Amino acid sequence: MAPHDPTPSPDQPDASGASALVDFDVDLTSQEVLRRAQVMEALGPDWNPVEVLLGEEAAYDLLYSGLDAQQQRLYDDLVAAGVLPARGDGRAAA
Repeated sequence: MAPHDPTPSPDQPDASGASALVDFDVDLTSQEVLRRAQVMEALGPDWNPVEVLLGEEAAYDLLYSGLDAQQQRLYDDLVAAGVLPARGDGRAAA
């Protein structure tokens, strides 16, 4: 049994002869500018991206420091598989 209101096909016009699909464009430029301004305001004037990156590097050094032999092998395997990024000389920090 056929449906009462079949879904229009993009290739077939409806009863009025108009295309079944309509182009719909939204310009989000102003919303994106507003969003970026709000992010920068939330970060505040003291935000220093270089300091943040250096802090992240120090945290990774601490995270992967003092590994025992088995942990170091696992770390090396994860780096070789591309799961973790290579750091420094390719070894976890001592």
